[in-house]
Amino acid sequence: MTVPDPTPDGPARRCGLVAIVGRPNVGKSTLLNALVGQKISIVSAKPQTTRHRITGVRTRGDAQFVFVDTPGFQTRHGAALHRTLNRTVRAALADVDLVLFVVEAGRFGLEDAKVLALLQGEGAPSKPVVLVANKLDAVRRRTDLLPWLRSMQERHPFAEYVPMSAEKPADVERLLGILEPHLPRQPWFYDAEMLTDRSERFLAGEIVREKLFRLTGDELPYGATVVVDRFDEEAGLRRIACTIVVEREAHKGMVIGEGGERLKRIGSEARAELERLLDARVFLELWVKVRSGWADDEAHLRSYGYE
Repeated sequence: MTVPDPTPDGPARRCGLVAIVGRPNVGKSTLLNALVGQKISIVSAKPQTTRHRITGVRTRGDAQFVFVDTPGFQTRHGAALHRTLNRTVRAALADVDLVLFVVEAGRFGLEDAKVLALLQGEGAPSKPVVLVANKLDAVRRRTDLLPWLRSMQERHPFAEYVPMSAEKPADVERLLGILEPHLPRQPWFYDAEMLTDRSERFLAGEIVREKLFRLTGDELPYGATVVVDRFDEEAGLRRIACTIVVEREAHKGMVIGEGGERLKRIGSEARAELERLLDARVFLELWVKVRSGWADDEAHLRSYGYE
């Protein structure tokens, strides 16, 4: 579908807010990192890895895309943490110019349907919605995708249909080209070199949380978070201290590991990635504390930086 140019004689630049929404573990953060061209959103196989509204900026030619990565919309749990994350998703949808609804190519389940329902009906944001059928490389026969695409056309009047793989740069560039005509004609929001509005302090906590989730796997439930207690910047050096917060004493043991080996590995891998990301030496200290019920306590959530 081609969007008509509303102001052919107006300013050449385009700029717009683009929300990335979908169920947990559908590849939203991987897609954001690919669209921006650098890792700014953490990735793991654990549901609800993304817990904050993260903005990624990509300036390409005369267009500036301001992508908003959102937590996976949670339909299974009712804890305060999940209610907070769902509010973040709804708030993002109210602010943007365009929505990317991300699903796995060839799949559409109940959780996908509940996210799509946010974009439909009375009170839903009247924004163009682009269907991004991600993980196309996992589809064995592309001909199987045609009936699925027809069924998706019946579910919602999507502005565009984009089967792709976020792992393939050519697919990412093709998606950017499809999205560009949908951006409003207006001045850019950020400098062309800007990649994210998040601070180095925030990114440090997110990198530690990613390593925590990756190295504990399914052992550690979702009730864990990371708080950055200190972030000091010196010439060529960052001194960072973080607390890993868990809900139970048994979870603390899972994080520390036998002889402290798992915590050491979390710290080592986080430090190595932070040094690459920040282009500086990093001195990283990690502590583990138990805060029972924090994920269902609104006051604790606010103190830990959840919106």
